[in-house]
Amino acid sequence: MSRRHVVTAGCVLAMSALTLAAVPAGAAGRAAAGPPLSRTAEEVKPPPGVVEALQRDLALTRAEAQARLVNEARLIPIAEQMSRRLGPRFGGAWLRTKTAETLVVASTKATDIPQIVAAGAQAEVVPRSLTQLADIKRKLDATLPPKPLVSTVRYVDVKRNKVVVLSPEFQAAQNFVQASDVEQAAVLVLPSNEAPQPLYDLIGGTAYYVGTASRCSVGFPVTKGTQTGFVTAGHCGGQGAATTGSNRLPQGVFQGSSFPGSDYAWVAVNDNWKATAGVDNGKGGIVPVAGARVAIEGASVCRSGSTTEWHCGLIQQRDASVTYPQGAVLELTRTSVCAEPGDSGGSFIAIDQAQGVTSGGSGDCASGGTTYFQPLGEILTTYGLTLKTTAGDGGTSPIAPPTTPPATAACTGYASTPTGTLAARQSAYLPRNAYYPARVNGRHLGCLDGPTGADFDLYLQKWNGSAWQVVAASDSPGPDEKITYTGGPGFYRYRVLSATGSGAYTAGFTAP
Repeated sequence: MSRRHVVTAGCVLAMSALTLAAVPAGAAGRAAAGPPLSRTAEEVKPPPGVVEALQRDLALTRAEAQARLVNEARLIPIAEQMSRRLGPRFGGAWLRTKTAETLVVASTKATDIPQIVAAGAQAEVVPRSLTQLADIKRKLDATLPPKPLVSTVRYVDVKRNKVVVLSPEFQAAQNFVQASDVEQAAVLVLPSNEAPQPLYDLIGGTAYYVGTASRCSVGFPVTKGTQTGFVTAGHCGGQGAATTGSNRLPQGVFQGSSFPGSDYAWVAVNDNWKATAGVDNGKGGIVPVAGARVAIEGASVCRSGSTTEWHCGLIQQRDASVTYPQGAVLELTRTSVCAEPGDSGGSFIAIDQAQGVTSGGSGDCASGGTTYFQPLGEILTTYGLTLKTTAGDGGTSPIAPPTTPPATAACTGYASTPTGTLAARQSAYLPRNAYYPARVNGRHLGCLDGPTGADFDLYLQKWNGSAWQVVAASDSPGPDEKITYTGGPGFYRYRVLSATGSGAYTAGFTAP
């Protein structure tokens, strides 16, 4: 009998208007320079081309596509929070339903059910943690041979709580798995004709060329110190290979490249090329890149490439291993987005959050297919790169907003110390439901002293020109939080959130 148990939170996220709210009377003097005071996360207008692509590729109405984006923006941060809180008991998280209105969080302990439900998710108790599943997959990657080819793909399936092995030789794969030193009940072998191939030759926003014949895709613009460049797929070119741009003019040189094993590279460009925080949506528009928050299973994701331009789908599984003719590539993300030869290296983006670069896949955009991308975080970490975002270089981490340990004392000694009261799951924006300007580079100091027994969190947000972006967060399981963040000029605000519990709080903040 299955050991999986499900508990539902009983809450459904309704669709909110995706339009700009009006500026309150008396704010006209600041409106031209700063963000709308009443704008919230769920009211952010989607990047250009995203809604239309989701309608086409996921067979949604416009209202359903908008509702999905709103629900993803609300629920994915909860999944990240639960991953941190559950730690080694975390069994994964995924989104359900056509409009992603249900978040499921899995744990190996039934005692975690109350806090999962309180966070607004559906709880599921599973026999294996995500860490355990990842260890099993690593053992299988080392056991299953590339020749003879008995498995083309392996991935962790959090919904099944198993490691799935796709094989063109079902019985041979079964035999190898049974001979391996892994928990047999944790592995599911499925017959499959899926045979991913690296998608050589083109772009993911704009084309670039390697040599005289090979064409690939720019992934995301990055910087390393003062050097500008971009990330792309490793199979597109080796270290030292020269590139030319879509205009066939000299562009740059591969500084590092890895394939197989991984499938990533980065190219340093000359001074004629300027990095922009955007992705081509295939219709003459640009989708802004605001950060690199990792999307979870079930979330929508879009891909840009010069062969097939702009297509969207869903994230199916992470931690997938693919055996290409050239060898195995590990720790990819599996998606239902289509792609074709030439889309390699191109951008995968979830709303405005960079996810990775196109590696390979099977099928096409006429009949549909499966495409894998190399997650961005590993590329940035390996080469010491910083993602170019709409927030500028303001001191943010290339992978995730910087966080600091929670405060251990009351919020004293700050320039401003506002107070307030929150009910469970409510939030407030400081100062005075508005924002404050920073005119110079410097440190932003924030503090939160919440009620005993509650879980209050603190977030620092910066206006990026079209939306509020979280640039620093402190969200420990307790009531007290503290933030120290170094950033550039702009408009900022703090968000105080009651994750669980209610009561009075005191905040403190000092601007540069």
